[in-house]
Amino acid sequence: MTEVRKRPTVAIVGAGAAGTLTAVQLCETATRRRTPLDLVLVDPAPEAGRGTAYATPDPRHRLNVPAGGMSCYPDDPGHFTRWLCRHGEPTVSGADFATRHRYGAYLADTLAQAVVRSHGTVSVRRLRTRAERCTGTSEGQAGPGGPGGPGGPGGPAGLAGSAGPVELHLADGGLLTADSAVLATGPAAPTAAWAPPALRASPRFVNSPWNPGALDAVRQDTADILLVGTGLTAVDLALTLDRPERTVHAVSRSGLLPQSHALGPAGAMEAPSWPRDLTLSALRRTVYRHVSRSVRTHGDWRPALDSLRPHTARLWRSLTPEERGEFLAGEGAVWNTHRHRMAPTTAESVTRARTARRLQVHAGTIADVVESGGQLVVTLSNGRTVRAGWVIDCTGPGQRLEDPLWHGLFATGMAVPGPLGMGVATRDGRLLDAQGRCVRALFTLGAPRRGELWETTAIPEIRVQAATLAQQLLTPPARRAARRRPVDGLGLPLSTHAEAATAYRNGLDRVLKVRAGAEDAFARAVALDPGFALGHAALALLGHECGAAVDVPRALADAQRCARERADERERSFVDVITRRVQSTDGDRALLRHLDTHPADALALAAAVPTIAFSGVTDLDDDYALRLVERTSSAYDGHWFHTSLLAFLRQEQGRLHEAGELAHRALGVEPASGHAVHALAHVHYESGAHEAGRDWLDRWVSGQGRGAVHRAHFSWHIALHELALDDPAAVRRRWFAQLAPGRVTGVRALVDSGSLLWRARLSGNWQGELPTSDVLDSVACEVLERPATAFTALHAAVALTAAGDLPALRRLRDHAAGADPVQREVVAPLCDAFAALVEHRFHEAAVGLDALLPVLRKVGGSAAQREVVEETLLYALVSAGRCDAARRLLDARLDRKAAPRDRRMLAGLPG
Repeated sequence: MTEVRKRPTVAIVGAGAAGTLTAVQLCETATRRRTPLDLVLVDPAPEAGRGTAYATPDPRHRLNVPAGGMSCYPDDPGHFTRWLCRHGEPTVSGADFATRHRYGAYLADTLAQAVVRSHGTVSVRRLRTRAERCTGTSEGQAGPGGPGGPGGPGGPAGLAGSAGPVELHLADGGLLTADSAVLATGPAAPTAAWAPPALRASPRFVNSPWNPGALDAVRQDTADILLVGTGLTAVDLALTLDRPERTVHAVSRSGLLPQSHALGPAGAMEAPSWPRDLTLSALRRTVYRHVSRSVRTHGDWRPALDSLRPHTARLWRSLTPEERGEFLAGEGAVWNTHRHRMAPTTAESVTRARTARRLQVHAGTIADVVESGGQLVVTLSNGRTVRAGWVIDCTGPGQRLEDPLWHGLFATGMAVPGPLGMGVATRDGRLLDAQGRCVRALFTLGAPRRGELWETTAIPEIRVQAATLAQQLLTPPARRAARRRPVDGLGLPLSTHAEAATAYRNGLDRVLKVRAGAEDAFARAVALDPGFALGHAALALLGHECGAAVDVPRALADAQRCARERADERERSFVDVITRRVQSTDGDRALLRHLDTHPADALALAAAVPTIAFSGVTDLDDDYALRLVERTSSAYDGHWFHTSLLAFLRQEQGRLHEAGELAHRALGVEPASGHAVHALAHVHYESGAHEAGRDWLDRWVSGQGRGAVHRAHFSWHIALHELALDDPAAVRRRWFAQLAPGRVTGVRALVDSGSLLWRARLSGNWQGELPTSDVLDSVACEVLERPATAFTALHAAVALTAAGDLPALRRLRDHAAGADPVQREVVAPLCDAFAALVEHRFHEAAVGLDALLPVLRKVGGSAAQREVVEETLLYALVSAGRCDAARRLLDARLDRKAAPRDRRMLAGLPG
């Protein structure tokens, strides 16, 4: 009986990009599935991730794919761009082209982070040597689904598709035994088979230019150089070896250099409709028509070619071997030069070198080579003669994998060359033996699959293959026997273990109470169980909605992966809701559909109701949130959280007495309920109970409110009472003690601190210079001048008006004019009115502000927050000498609620 090992071992031969991406996916998949794994990387390189492509330190060597396409994760395309922003390039965008060396550092760091996160589940070793021979797999060969295939018997727990062990014989004499091996060896080494014998024998011929030290002598010399090949390798070397006193020649059959990427994206295109009978001639016609359409539509052929990328492998497979050969002979060079393009800065450098004649490109092949006077005299097939001190092989990878490991596999029949002799024959990443059977324990990805897939050497393809391999190699989480699952604070089951559920309940409780620490609690939950989908989704929600220090796309991608593997219907629905909200694709309606099915999902309900914590649903009518809370009441049975939300919404209706009773009822059960406190703060303010409201809220902030996540907003509410009580000394003390930037930052400083300063100035409660510059300095320029929401835009306009910054106010107005409908309708004219106020055109300002009062509710927020516009209107009316209009406005305000400040201002108006 075969021994079943509890901890499987996977060996990865090669630690370049393909091996590193595979290791990352294996670490994270094993951790997510709680599958113990021993992972061994075999590669003599000093650092994982660099390989040949990303070891070059030359800053002129740039990626030929924009940063937005180079993420390690197929489901998190911005990961590399965010890494660059965190590592010294804060202004980089997804359209920029990073250096190859930086990308190598990114791969190494991503693997290191994956190893750290997998500690305790995955053991990772590096062996600084080469694998030279592979044995022990013959007994484990079978077709897909045969004995020992996925789900078959005999493999160690947690590893799919393994039977007998794989034995890797190492160059240092060691023997590595593994359950499966991934041969991530990269492209085949160049063979220089094209070179005449005299050239291959010459010491002035460099056949492997990327080997360490291979170009040292070339750099020290000033003689001309001939590069054989005109692809991306030749471009990189031409830039490295460019000298004012030297001419670099480059020759290839086509004489074509790679095309350049566009300076900016021209727009996306859908792939064309493919003919049913997909012959090479039909494919040609379809692609050429598609390119013509792209040129007509976008003025550029690139969108057409880029739209083919997801379909290339399928199209390649649809061709017969003869058609594939015909394509390579007829269109291969043109395809490569248009498909694999240069970064724009690289193309600019190449153009300068060609214009100066320091780089000369020839079409032809090498016909003859003679050494003369310490130089090589090279005769080209076009009749031209080139004298060069050095000839460098830039023809790229060879066709056949010839290193000792692959040579041994070919010799024993455990591997065979791929179609057209390119790479190795595979089926879905598994090696095929000489009989066409899958070798169950041997896998490969990237360049060795070129014959099967054609386009398989770039990161966007390799990362997908790595993720697929991890899924193949590790069995899905075992279905547990039916047992009682842990639950959240309202009794809904959670797909996790008890310890992670406890941390999640703590985080949910803090969210519902509006208390600090929810982010840390959810982070602890996913650290305890990396496969817990709800924990990741909750972190993504806090990062997106509340500005928590969360890598939102990463948390969202983790949530989606986990939901696919281990989640119930409610959890999968919630992950979908958060995905749609973050990606702005019907998020509000998805959230409401989720609550129709799962009304007791308190985190979803909290996210749906516009409150101090979340923006809520925004594209529905004003009363929808109230109807939603009322509709879900039966699922909560008077729970303090639901009662708190209802209290807040009742005060928005003006039903202040009822709102106060509900708030007190919730606080009687849970004194730390921030939503109930917030509702009561509004009740006190709108009813004019300023002294009682000030004193009650001040006591709460000093006690239960110490842990409130929006403590500054509660302090703002106290300051509003102090303004209404006409107590300038108290307002100043409150501002400096609890609301000054440093104590409050970001949007909260803009919304609370900035608006309070302006309101204090308008009412005469702040004499002397306003410290508005401190507020503006604490807010990102993007938020001030290009805010995402109308509510933020309103408060940006207030702060810029308080600072008297007309240019910034006009930039905000221009942004609002081209933004969402509410910003166009409300914020843009509001900026015009505020600008008139700054320029002392008070009558014009008053007319503009008065016209906006009826539609101001559309920007969101509370009546107390929007009141700043009414107070600015009052100031404009008085300044314009329109005292009768100011008196009517003050009378209306005093009818709504008593305020000593308004009585004082009314008494001060000229008769």
